[in-house]
Amino acid sequence: MIDTTGTDIAEGEERIRLEVADGLAVLTLCRPEKLNGWSWESTRQLGLLADRIRFDESVRAVLLRAEGRAFCAGIDVTAPGGAITGDSAAARTRNYYEGIRWVHERFAVLARLPQPVVAAVQGYCLGFGFELALMADVRVAADDAVFALPEARLGVAVDAGGDLRVAREAGAGWAKYLALTGRRIDAATAERLGLLQIVVPEDELARTARTLAVEIAANAPLAVQAVKRNVDAFADAQLPAALERTAMNAALTLTSDDCREGYTAGAARRPPHFRGR
Repeated sequence: MIDTTGTDIAEGEERIRLEVADGLAVLTLCRPEKLNGWSWESTRQLGLLADRIRFDESVRAVLLRAEGRAFCAGIDVTAPGGAITGDSAAARTRNYYEGIRWVHERFAVLARLPQPVVAAVQGYCLGFGFELALMADVRVAADDAVFALPEARLGVAVDAGGDLRVAREAGAGWAKYLALTGRRIDAATAERLGLLQIVVPEDELARTARTLAVEIAANAPLAVQAVKRNVDAFADAQLPAALERTAMNAALTLTSDDCREGYTAGAARRPPHFRGR
């Protein structure tokens, strides 16, 4: 795992870029050649940049977007420090548990920003990418967007709370359907389930999402932030306890034989043979 204590982003190592102008902070996933695949370093940078936004009084709204043909295609398995080690199975599980808890804490910095976050989603929005998009307050998607929580197909529990947020937005049945099967849904289906607020043609995504963010930023900031806090307090009442359970379940599955088999089978392009171990 990477050093999570650093406060700098090395030039050329940006996973996310921040630009602030005219009351709007724009967070851009900027590794299009990797389909903006997620990593521990992506999580670290997200937390750092969200902290900068949090205390910038000039920022009244946030636009979360991505470069390239995908919003985020999930975990980048080629990223450095991807695997967590330990001297024993118990130590490795404990280390994964703390790692996932750290991810939850970094993601919470974004989700709990006082400023509303508008996500603009195109192409693949899978796994961690889907979970990231679900942390936005309002989601706009291109009609080519595809969403999935494929973790169970790899032998892993959903680890960043995406299934919980789907349950919050669309109901427990749809959360289980998506997380238990790993099936993909298109933007039209996601909109019907309430997971998206607006769907537009791909060439209209950037303009539509920015216009919406600017519209929010133009409103009274104290009122806007109060609305966000009030709705989140109601919608997320049970989320902290559920995320704690999520971290432990993710740690147990990430250290399982089934997880190793799932990733091995995926790399070999063959069906996995899970044994419940």
